[in-house]
Amino acid sequence: MTHADQSTPATIIPAEHRADVETLWDYHNMHHELRPCDIGIGLGSHDLGVAIIATDLYHRGYFPRIVFTGANAPTTIERFPRGEAVHYAEYAIENGVPRNAVLIEPQASNTQQNFELTRKLLDDCNFDIRSAVVMSRPYQQRRAYATAKKVWPDLDVICASNPVALTDYMHSIGSADKVINMLVGDTQRIELYAERGFAVRQDMPHSVRSAYSRLAAAGYTARIV
Repeated sequence: MTHADQSTPATIIPAEHRADVETLWDYHNMHHELRPCDIGIGLGSHDLGVAIIATDLYHRGYFPRIVFTGANAPTTIERFPRGEAVHYAEYAIENGVPRNAVLIEPQASNTQQNFELTRKLLDDCNFDIRSAVVMSRPYQQRRAYATAKKVWPDLDVICASNPVALTDYMHSIGSADKVINMLVGDTQRIELYAERGFAVRQDMPHSVRSAYSRLAAAGYTARIV
């Protein structure tokens, strides 16, 4: 079946915005090269792809255990009523990750808390953690990295997401509008959260600023702070 066959009007990016959406999509991908780390950290969201990539990388030997972190947000409570971390952990265990290799942090309600509470959990377990594969939805990678380096500066961070093309991702989420709004919101947060002291600063090319501005002007502002 082709991508066109899979698409519905709700998952199609408007042609006039496609290039700008692709610019933001690529910007948020850190393009890190995977290597073995002490821990895998799966950040809760509406995207089950986080649990999918965490499970895959565990089986491929990139880390010996996984922490799934996240409570609920307005965008996730219907999809994951028992909490993001709990649903992710259930997926991993159902797909062959041993229960004793999965830790759950069920209280974090934002990215900063994801790292603060995960660090506390691991400290309480007396794990010596110096490196982590941080797994998130694709367009959260850059913000996750910037937040981790602020909250946990000594941690060697490798970012990863379930490898999926933009068109396929839109189809998996079921709404291009939702994803574009999230992309725009995450782009705003890169600089805003650095200014507020929540994250380290990240370079933002002019092309990204321009794409962000055009999409915001087109009305994709639902996730802007």
